[in-house]
Amino acid sequence: MTQGTIEAANRLGHLAVAFQPADPPRESRMAFWSPDGAELPLDLGETGELEVFDATVPSGQGVQRVVLLPVSAAVPILGRARTAGDAHATTAFWGTAALTALQLVARGRLLPGVSPEGYDAWRVGPLEATDVERIQHLAQVLPTGALARRTDGPPVDGDAMVRAFLDAVADGMPRSPAAAAAHGTLPFAAKAPQRVPGLPSWSNEVSAGLDSGVRISLRLDLDRGPSTTQTTRLHNVETGLDADLDSDVGFSEFVAVVQVHSLSDPTLVRDAREVWAGEVPGFGTRARIDTTLAIRRTARSWAPLGRLLDAAVPAEMSLTDDEVGDLLRSGAARLAAAGVDVHWPKGLQRKLTAHAAIGAGEAAPSDMPSFFGGDSTLTFSWQLALGDDPLTEAEMDALAEATRPIVRLRDQWVLIDPELASKARDRMLKPVTAIDALGAALTGATEIDGRQVKVSPSAWLDELRARIADPDRADDPPEAPEALQATLRDYQLRGLRWLVRMTSLGLGGCLADDMGLGKTITLIALHLHRRLDPRTSGPTLVVCPASLLGNWEREVNRFAPGVPVRRFHGTGRTLEGAGDGFVLTTYGTMRRDAARLGRHEWGLLVADEAQHVKNPSSGTAKALREVPAKARVALTGTPVENNLSELWAILDWTTPGLLGRLSHFRSRWAAPIEADKDADTAERFASLVRPFLLRRKKTDPGIAPELPPKTETDQSVSLTREQAVLYEATVRELMDEVKAGDKMVRRGLIVKLLTGLKQICNHPAQYLKEPDTAKLSGRSGKLELLDELLATILAEDGSVLIFTQYVAMARLLERHLAGRGVPSQLLHGGTPVRQRDEMVERFQAGEVPVFLLSLKAAGTGLNLTRADHVVHFDRWWNPAVEDQATDRAYRIGQTRPVQVHRLIAEGTIEDRIAAMLTAKRDLADAVLTSGEAALTELSDDELADLVELRGAR
Repeated sequence: MTQGTIEAANRLGHLAVAFQPADPPRESRMAFWSPDGAELPLDLGETGELEVFDATVPSGQGVQRVVLLPVSAAVPILGRARTAGDAHATTAFWGTAALTALQLVARGRLLPGVSPEGYDAWRVGPLEATDVERIQHLAQVLPTGALARRTDGPPVDGDAMVRAFLDAVADGMPRSPAAAAAHGTLPFAAKAPQRVPGLPSWSNEVSAGLDSGVRISLRLDLDRGPSTTQTTRLHNVETGLDADLDSDVGFSEFVAVVQVHSLSDPTLVRDAREVWAGEVPGFGTRARIDTTLAIRRTARSWAPLGRLLDAAVPAEMSLTDDEVGDLLRSGAARLAAAGVDVHWPKGLQRKLTAHAAIGAGEAAPSDMPSFFGGDSTLTFSWQLALGDDPLTEAEMDALAEATRPIVRLRDQWVLIDPELASKARDRMLKPVTAIDALGAALTGATEIDGRQVKVSPSAWLDELRARIADPDRADDPPEAPEALQATLRDYQLRGLRWLVRMTSLGLGGCLADDMGLGKTITLIALHLHRRLDPRTSGPTLVVCPASLLGNWEREVNRFAPGVPVRRFHGTGRTLEGAGDGFVLTTYGTMRRDAARLGRHEWGLLVADEAQHVKNPSSGTAKALREVPAKARVALTGTPVENNLSELWAILDWTTPGLLGRLSHFRSRWAAPIEADKDADTAERFASLVRPFLLRRKKTDPGIAPELPPKTETDQSVSLTREQAVLYEATVRELMDEVKAGDKMVRRGLIVKLLTGLKQICNHPAQYLKEPDTAKLSGRSGKLELLDELLATILAEDGSVLIFTQYVAMARLLERHLAGRGVPSQLLHGGTPVRQRDEMVERFQAGEVPVFLLSLKAAGTGLNLTRADHVVHFDRWWNPAVEDQATDRAYRIGQTRPVQVHRLIAEGTIEDRIAAMLTAKRDLADAVLTSGEAALTELSDDELADLVELRGAR
């Protein structure tokens, strides 16, 4: 829009505007006038006098002084002025009408014609029903003052004026300055009026879509067979009530009858034969042309209709069985997309559907664990149904043998889709495995030839689905075993019942309760319950991080005294005599001795902190799969840390085959959920995994009401001058390298940049790798704040856990605290198992008030309820990992309020990451974030914005 147009719109937009038609339509003008008699901007156009009709002016109507603009010049002004707050009602109206005209032209709704005076003219059309409705609505809301006539001209009609205005806009659109030269002709291209003798009769019929526009539909009638003596036809063209099909009457073929619908009067519908005969008021001779054009357009969507164009009267045609089949299969859908409805005879039923049936007629297996744990299969076949009532085998046989698209079933005629007939003929599909059958029963669907198909499980499989679909179902008999020296909380007892139910079926499961809710005692109770039955008894192998061996041994001795417990760890390890009780080993030992462990017979295999095997291609995950057991249980507080593939790794181990191959899982489930945020797919996935994954949180109602409150605080600190200089220099240097590097090098540089900045935020000595003699005090804002926090905590006789993801930083803190005389101890990945146990005991006994911990080595499994403060010295990329670390203190057994302090360097990358993590905490069960990997995909500008130092100098 030019500056001159904008200025004109500002000066004219508050005035009233009336439409003055002309012949040809492009010569029409818009008359701007002032209802309150204000001065007009006479310099903007031709001036004149018109009689306008406006009940709001004192005289009700009268001659007004006006400024006249051609429609082509007025359209952009009206378009801009219609949304202005001070726009007159008439200006807003014609602006909306202009937008409607432009939209019609943009859709190619243009027809050539000849004006009443014999000039070349373009008109809008042919119109669809929605277009006509919109135009009629405009005519109904036409404001007073929007119509005008010359003082010596005839009266005007509102409905006709709206249509004339649309034609006036359309008539000027194809006429660019170069149009005549490009087409080598003046008519319908030049702006100047061109007379076109000899065309009026033909063009008026072609371009009459606006006045007598039509749409068509198809009604399918049944032509009776030779035995029929009388045809009873009940016909309603809108509902498709067509034929009364008695069981005694046959038929020979379908007949497609063209029905013609008036666009201007939706209630006016007749057969095309009646329209051709001229017997229907409201349909003129031009309707025949429109009907022919509509049939021609429709034949592009369904080719058989093209045969109608060869008939003198394109009113009806006989259909072959193949054509009827094509209509059933996809033709009707294509016609509907083209705006053509297909009406089938009412007496014909089209409610025949197909779904996949699993295990139909098969009895429930007597040995469920063997059934689900072995190579058992179930029959898989197509099941057809009429409405909700499945067909019998004999009825499906009848469908399979049918040679026509219509058959007699249960005293009624039924239309048969060729695809359904094919399913009836070849109804037996490839058998499915037991676990695939259960998965299909849980989701209610399965994939066949790349399409999701509804599934109907057998009665016993559906009962099993209902039994396991609710993890909290309480109708199973197991109570806490008598040998258990503890009273299980209600949610722990429900967890035991769930584990007993799943393992007794041979299915396995993942107990994913929050850290500190007692997963260990629940597993001890499960072992005690399973040893009572010879079919499930046997030793339990627990695979866990080295730091948890002592905790498992203490818990077993405490809650199941007398039950043998041994460690398969270190030198001289042996399985001799391990025929009962618990055997404890580490992931590292299991990886090295997988073959040896695999030769032993295990009643139960437990993977504690199962997120250690979240990478299915890792040696640890592969080794774990080599150890057979009667049942498998995974324990973890975070079943998903980064992406859904980690959940696949856990559940495919506990219940092999449940989620299919990893590649298929990623395409069917992970990609739609993680990338596309597909809610329907997420709901189906939840239905599939919910029975195999029991997840309870401390915040859930009734789970842990005895837990004290937990307060989380983000503690912002300023960088020291040394930190700020180092930070900016590192950003400047590495960002230059990032911008210059190729894709693979770039990723590595970004990780290097992010890591360096986080270390600078911790302490310059860590980033610069300074020697042990380097000065620490006064160089880090975080260290200064930590000193203040520790002074307060220790003065109140408190105990504190300090987590950092860097062992080097933990050693710096240890040296700093020793220099200040603060007792502390450090646990990291290289700490021997026995020494870890001693450290835990010392801290729990109150001998050492400050416990420094490596986040990766000590963020899970440990019971450190002595602490009433937790400090996260630096931020992890995933808040779920931080929560696990916090749960070392905030767990069952904690009696004091817990305060969590997260130290954040103000204005740095930590500040931006903290905001991102806070938002992600709203996710339901686990944070689905790809951490640093996602940040490596940022653009240079996005990365620069993320790492920029703000506000600190």
